[in-house]
Amino acid sequence: MHRLFSSKWLWSLVLAVLAALVLVGINEAGHRQSSKALADMERAQQARVAVDLLLQAMLDAETGQRGFMLTGDANYREPYDQALKEIDLHLARLRLLYADRPTQAAQVGQLSNHVARKLAEMEMSLRLMREGNEDATRFVLTTDVGREEMTRIREQAESLAEASARMWLAGQQQIDRSLQFARVGIEAIALVALLAFVLYLRQSQALQRAGERQQLALQKERNSLEIEVRERTASLAELATHLQEVRENERGYLARELHDELGALLTAAKLDVARLKSRLADAPDATQRLAHLTELLNSGIALKRRIIEDLRPSSLSNLGLVASLEILGREFGERSGIQVDMVLEPVTLDEARQLTIYRMVQEALTNVGKYAKATEATVVLKNYDNHVTVDISDNGSGFDVQQVRPSTHGLAGMRHRVEAAGGKLSVASTPGQGTHLHAMLPARSPRTEAIRPVPTYPAPGPLTGPAKDVA
Repeated sequence: MHRLFSSKWLWSLVLAVLAALVLVGINEAGHRQSSKALADMERAQQARVAVDLLLQAMLDAETGQRGFMLTGDANYREPYDQALKEIDLHLARLRLLYADRPTQAAQVGQLSNHVARKLAEMEMSLRLMREGNEDATRFVLTTDVGREEMTRIREQAESLAEASARMWLAGQQQIDRSLQFARVGIEAIALVALLAFVLYLRQSQALQRAGERQQLALQKERNSLEIEVRERTASLAELATHLQEVRENERGYLARELHDELGALLTAAKLDVARLKSRLADAPDATQRLAHLTELLNSGIALKRRIIEDLRPSSLSNLGLVASLEILGREFGERSGIQVDMVLEPVTLDEARQLTIYRMVQEALTNVGKYAKATEATVVLKNYDNHVTVDISDNGSGFDVQQVRPSTHGLAGMRHRVEAAGGKLSVASTPGQGTHLHAMLPARSPRTEAIRPVPTYPAPGPLTGPAKDVA
């Protein structure tokens, strides 16, 4: 298909170039022929004028000569002398104009001979008159020599005038032929150009249709790819949500195991230590060692409870989201030395959304402690009619959102948690001006259950005394 289009484009281009070259050739040929014809017409006009002026000069010379001979007045001699000068100039002009035309050049030669004989006859008459030979002068005047020469001069002049007229007519005909040829050539070139234009339009339409078909195919392919990308994205999102659920379930399972199994073992060990301590009251050494063992068991129970709280915050089910966030913020502030201000409104959410908000705040505070280099952090929870908002901000170093990968600082995990709950997370940060996270979650989930419900554990009690220590 592409090769066919290229071939048609090539033929159209060749046709257009040939038409342009032919048009230029016709124009140049017509210009040269017309220029030559105009030059010939100009020369014919100049020759006609020269012949007319020559005849006029001959008449002036003859008139002046006869007037001077009849009257003897010198005033008649001046036109004669002036005519002689002009006659030579006109003859020289005629020789120059017909230098490349042998026939006319021969006629100019004959004309020159007759003019010379006529001038010789007039000069002889004037010379005889100056010598006083009146009889000879009258004889010359009465002879037909001068009249015959003048007749031949007129004949030759008329012949040259006819030749000039023929030259003029030939030039005019040449111009007419050039114009006719140019008109026919331009009409033919116009037809060829029209044909090339039609071919160009057809080719353009064919290319346009091919482009439209290609665009349609590309659009279909793009739509197919977009559908596939959306399906893959949805599949990956479901997989990520499933992995998150599995992770939370594993955390719940570990929390239950730690609470049930390890807690029971630690409590039993602590009770045994208490019994031994009461029986070995008389052995100070053993009592001291049993007291140290009790402290170690209390530390183990505290560590177990902290691990359980990290895996599954029991306060979230027992005390609610607001109290859990307050505990989380207070413990984070005590560990990191960062002042955490909490502005929390009571909210009514399902357990899945409460866990989503808790995990988001937990991850955000962890990032503040690790990367932000902040001294203050604020957590704001607001309740609206159909949604809740969570804002976490700090006064730390901040970062350039455009140059940081989406996975940096746990943003990908937070964003997925929020979006999986039907919400939206936005991050605003500027280097040197801290970071602000804003999350909006609907009050009702588009899914019936995003994450399995949080199991209920007993609230942690004091770590002193075996009777109140329930693992």
